Amino acid sequence: MSDGYTRPDWIDRQPGLTAFAVVSAVLALSVLLPYLQFVLFGVVLAYILYPVQRRVERYVRPTFAALALVAATLLLVLIPLVYVVSIAARQAFGVVRAIRGGELDLATIEGLLETNGYAVDLVALYEANQERIAAGIRQITMGALDLAGSLPGLFIGVTVTLFVLFALLRDGERLVSWFQWVLPVEDPILDELREGLDDLMWASVVGNVAVAAIQAVMLGVGLVVAGVPAVVFLTVATFVLTLLPLVGAFGVWIPASVYLVANGQQTAGAALAVYGLFVTFSDSYLRPALIGQTAAFNSATVVVGIFGGLAVFGAVGLFVGPVVLGGAKLALDCFARASTESSAAADALGRTGGGSGSADAVDEPASGPDEEGADERNEPS
Repeated sequence: MSDGYTRPDWIDRQPGLTAFAVVSAVLALSVLLPYLQFVLFGVVLAYILYPVQRRVERYVRPTFAALALVAATLLLVLIPLVYVVSIAARQAFGVVRAIRGGELDLATIEGLLETNGYAVDLVALYEANQERIAAGIRQITMGALDLAGSLPGLFIGVTVTLFVLFALLRDGERLVSWFQWVLPVEDPILDELREGLDDLMWASVVGNVAVAAIQAVMLGVGLVVAGVPAVVFLTVATFVLTLLPLVGAFGVWIPASVYLVANGQQTAGAALAVYGLFVTFSDSYLRPALIGQTAAFNSATVVVGIFGGLAVFGAVGLFVGPVVLGGAKLALDCFARASTESSAAADALGRTGGGSGSADAVDEPASGPDEEGADERNEPS
């Protein structure tokens, strides 16, 4: 029975250098960990903006093109994003205060639900869970205070994101080539991994996030026209819910339509329900139009990747969580296939080794000098 695996000889030849490389990689990872989510956010932004970088480089130098895109990202993406999230947070607190203060006509909503066959006592439900709701509000308040107290850390994190974005836009190709040169993996497997990860990123960023953003904006416009309060908060909620398979914008436009009908705006409520159905079913047209039919993710990968990514990486987990799970499957597939092929080749060599060994022994002295000369010619200068 032949050996299916032999340890690479460079580990035996350079044990000190190998240990130094491993320790250096571990230390570098420990430096990245505190701001890992900001580094990953910079990677996602660089992936999105890299095609634009290539076009701008036709007219200006790569450094100037990268600087222009970083400045545009800060002014057009990051600052508006922080502003929208802050407004959504304030409106969320306003909705909670309105429910606690009795400003929402819960009795009318209960009657409307009961006429449709859903008997729900919202007041009793609220009173039964009042302590839990109060505890949740306290936790949200403390979280907001913690965020305000960590503003210097947030500023440092955004700075890290911008520098990572600049470096990847300007030197991204060289960095990818360096990774391919450093990793002890065969070139065909690296090419397969690179293409697979590119498909995963495209499906995650465009197929999930871009479609969710378009649908959230579409429904947000409908909410504004219908006169629903807390529009920014509901639009952000639509974006988050639309990322989840089988949930989508239903979780926002149905309660909003019920709210309008309960407040005597039957026409606006019915119109919002029809428009909400249009927004929900637009997913069937938007996704194929943007990315085509893809099997990069299934529903379980998306749901687990989003929630697990949020828990591990923070907000950027919305992007990278599904990619991490899909990338792990891709890497394991490549590893299993390479191991199977290596074992098959070793078995075939073992079966034919007896006949070829004598021939190799005869031919070896004659080919020795030529091989030595070839080694000298191929030695890097």
